[in-house]
Amino acid sequence: MKGKVCGDFCEFTLDKGYFITVRNMHMEDKEIINLYLSRNESAITVTINKYEKYCYSIAYSILNNQEDSEECVNDTWMKVWKAIPPQIPNCFRAFIGKITRNLSFDKYKKENAKKRGGSELSLVLEELEECLPDKDNNVEETIIENELQHLINRFVEDLPLKYRNIFVRRYFFVNSIEEISIMYGVSKNNVMVILSRIRAQLKDYLWKENYYVE
Repeated sequence: MKGKVCGDFCEFTLDKGYFITVRNMHMEDKEIINLYLSRNESAITVTINKYEKYCYSIAYSILNNQEDSEECVNDTWMKVWKAIPPQIPNCFRAFIGKITRNLSFDKYKKENAKKRGGSELSLVLEELEECLPDKDNNVEETIIENELQHLINRFVEDLPLKYRNIFVRRYFFVNSIEEISIMYGVSKNNVMVILSRIRAQLKDYLWKENYYVE
């Protein structure tokens, strides 16, 4: 099967000469993944049309800068192209969101190597320093370690749904307290209390998992 992109539509020619036209925005993620697996370059355009706004919202929430955010989003597409195959993600949306987030986080670290402050991410990092172990108190390096990521994922999966959503919104998407308050219809003070409780629980959990080393 070969394909080409025409505006908002993708046209695919099947082996027997028949062709189908599929609207990009309505293409299922499994179909998009199959385009990557078959090394069909139209996969990138379909992905951009469907997920560009989503990826940009992640990047901008971290970087708070249009040019830097656009750069990270553009880099996302090539990262996805190189990653699939060999990887075959179970959740394509989460897969590309994580790539954008990591690129944005790396960009933030590079731009703020000597100075921190002035962004929502700086506040998030300060909050996480309460519960993440690191001998140098360098949370940027700590949170990208594979072992810690695995433990945090397990911890988050066991949280009640509301707490899980609030935690992910704050520490993955880097939403502000006010934004989370509006999303879930709770007061800003309630959001801060919930996050404080979760961080305390996470710290206890990591202690029990012997992650902290004195």
